[in-house]
Amino acid sequence: MALWTDAAIQKPMNSNNFPAGTDAGQQVLTVSVLNQTVARMLERNFPLLWVSGEISNFTRAASGHWYFTLKDEGAQVRAVMFRGRAQHAGFTPKEGDRVEVRALVTLYAPRGDYQLNVEAVRRAGLGNLYEAFLQLKEKLTREGLFDAARKRPLPVFPRAIGIVTSLQAAALRDVLTALRRRAPHVRVIIYPAPVQGEGAGAKIAEAIRNASARAECDVLLVCRGGGSIEDLWSFNDEGVARAIVACGMPVISGVGHETDFTLADFAADLRAPTPTAAAELAATPRADWMAALETGADDLTRALRRQLADTAQSVDWLSRRLTSPAALIRHERLKLQGLQTRLAHATRAPLTRARHALAQAGIRLSARLPQTAAHRRQLLEYARCFNNGMANLQAQRRLALAGLAAQLELLNPQRTLERGYAMVTDAHGNIVRAPAQVHPRQSITLRLAQGTVDVGVASVQQALE
Repeated sequence: MALWTDAAIQKPMNSNNFPAGTDAGQQVLTVSVLNQTVARMLERNFPLLWVSGEISNFTRAASGHWYFTLKDEGAQVRAVMFRGRAQHAGFTPKEGDRVEVRALVTLYAPRGDYQLNVEAVRRAGLGNLYEAFLQLKEKLTREGLFDAARKRPLPVFPRAIGIVTSLQAAALRDVLTALRRRAPHVRVIIYPAPVQGEGAGAKIAEAIRNASARAECDVLLVCRGGGSIEDLWSFNDEGVARAIVACGMPVISGVGHETDFTLADFAADLRAPTPTAAAELAATPRADWMAALETGADDLTRALRRQLADTAQSVDWLSRRLTSPAALIRHERLKLQGLQTRLAHATRAPLTRARHALAQAGIRLSARLPQTAAHRRQLLEYARCFNNGMANLQAQRRLALAGLAAQLELLNPQRTLERGYAMVTDAHGNIVRAPAQVHPRQSITLRLAQGTVDVGVASVQQALE
C-alpha cells in the first residue's frame, strides 16, 4: 500500500482532504500525492467488507502473493491477497471459482489502479462458466471420450503437420517459428478458424473435421495463446471435443498456458502446456535424430567391444582352471587319504577316552564297595537273638493261652448244665431270671445238658421275702 510523502504529511488537511493554505481550485498536486490522497479516502470511507464474485485471471507470484480479478455479470475489480494472508486461506482458488472475500477497498498508488486488498477468502460455489465446464467434462468422461486407452501415439517422422488456429493469433507465429527451426523439411498446412468469440467453437470443430477428411497431414495441432477462461471457452465446446476424438490423425492440444486446461486438452491424444511446446512435441529436430543415432551407434560399438573383452577374459579364466585327469585323480586321492586319516583318528580317540573313563569308574567303584563280612556276622547274631526271643515269646504266649482256656472252660454254660442245672428261655429266646417274666399258660423252654424241653406254665408264684 502506498505511503504518504513527507510534504503531504507535514501540511494540514482541509475539509476537502487537500493540503491547507491554498485554494483548492488553484492547488497543483503531483500524481503520487493525488493517488495517496484517494487511497486514504477509500480506506477511511470503506471499512473491511465482504464482496462476492467469480475468480478470473488468477496468478500466484513467486513471492507467494495472489493476484486475481473478481467479477460478476456486469463488472470486475482487481484484487490482491498478500502471502501472510494467503497462507491461511485453507484452499487455493481456481479459475471460475465463486468466492466471497473480506477486503479493504484501496488504490495501488504506483499505477493508480483501484483494487481490493483481500484479508480473507471463502468459497461461495463455482462460477457459472466453470460449473458448465465441469458438467460437460463429467458427461464426456462417462462416454469414454477422455479414456487413456483411446489415445494414439504420435508419428515418429511426420511428413506434414496441420495447424488449427487463427491466422491472426500470435500462437501461430510461435508454432511456425518453432517448426521452421526444428524441422524445416516438414510440410505445414494451416486450417484457419477463429479461436474466440461467438460461434468460434463450431468453426474450430469444422476445421478439425475438414483436416480429418482431407487427410493431408500426419499429426494435427489445435492451439491458441493464453487468456482468461472466457477467452479459452471456445475450446470447451462439446463439438470441438467430439471432433478431436473423431479425427483421423493424432491431435496435439496446445491451448493457453501451462495452468490452463480445456476439454480440448482432455480429448486430444497429447496435451502440450503451450502452443510452442505443441510444435516441439510434433516434430523432433533432424539434428536430434542424427545425434541420437550417432550416440546409439557409439553405445552399440562400446557395448560390443566390452562384451568381446569380457568374453576373452572369461575364456582365459576358464583355460587356467582346466587341469589334466591324472592331476585331478592325484588331487582327489590325496584328499581321500586325508579323509581316511581323519576318520581313523576320529574313531580311535573316542574309544580310548571311553576305555580310560571305564577304568577310572572301576577304580572309584572298588574304592566305594562296603566290607560285608563283619556286617554278615552281625546280621547272623541279630538273627540268632531274634529266633531265641521269638521262641521265648511263643512259650510265654502258649502258657498264657492255656491259662485263659482253663478259665474259659470253667465258665462254659454247658458244664453247668451237665451238673444238673437248666437254662429257662421264653418264646422269644430271652433268658427268664424272675417269675415276673412268666405268665400262666405261657410256654417256656428248658435247655438241659443233652437237649431242650418245652413246658407250659400252670401258675407263677413270687418268692416270699
